[in-house]
Amino acid sequence: MRLLLSLFILAAMPARASFLSGEALDTFADILAVVVLMIVPIIVIILFWVVHVMPEKIAHKRHHPQTEAITTLCLLSLVFGGLLWPLAWLWAYTKPVGYRIAYGTDKGEGYYDEMAEKHRAGTLLREDLRHLREDLEAMEARGALPPRLRTLKDELSALKRDADQREAQAIASATIPPAPVNEKGNA
Repeated sequence: MRLLLSLFILAAMPARASFLSGEALDTFADILAVVVLMIVPIIVIILFWVVHVMPEKIAHKRHHPQTEAITTLCLLSLVFGGLLWPLAWLWAYTKPVGYRIAYGTDKGEGYYDEMAEKHRAGTLLREDLRHLREDLEAMEARGALPPRLRTLKDELSALKRDADQREAQAIASATIPPAPVNEKGNA
């Protein structure tokens, strides 16, 4: 048994901590140091920035009326090391009830501008157009319609009237085809 144990001890290969040795190990260590000291911090800073801009993008996508304030909070969060970022995230996802009570809408003005451009380009869906018209009428009924949105509402009303007139003219000018006559001359 002792002999077997002695053979195992003598036959053991020297242990290596790396698969590289000599100059290759030094080169690999230099490359790893450059990556860890220069590239990783750049990636971390970019990720930190992207994460802190996300609430701003969310607020813009959801047409939040307080997008500018959320943007400011995101920038302050960058300065304060991310402490304000959760507040900006929550704010971007909330429905501004107080804003709706005060201004009659929970959408930012950019929403109405975007919808107007889509309508002028002809890419606005009928359901969205109907909803836009209803929103503008509700805001006007509350007396909270700014002049720019009043102009948009008037433009949409004029376009609706024109479309209704064209539809009425198309119906009036459509001829009813005569009934087919059979061999006996009956209609």
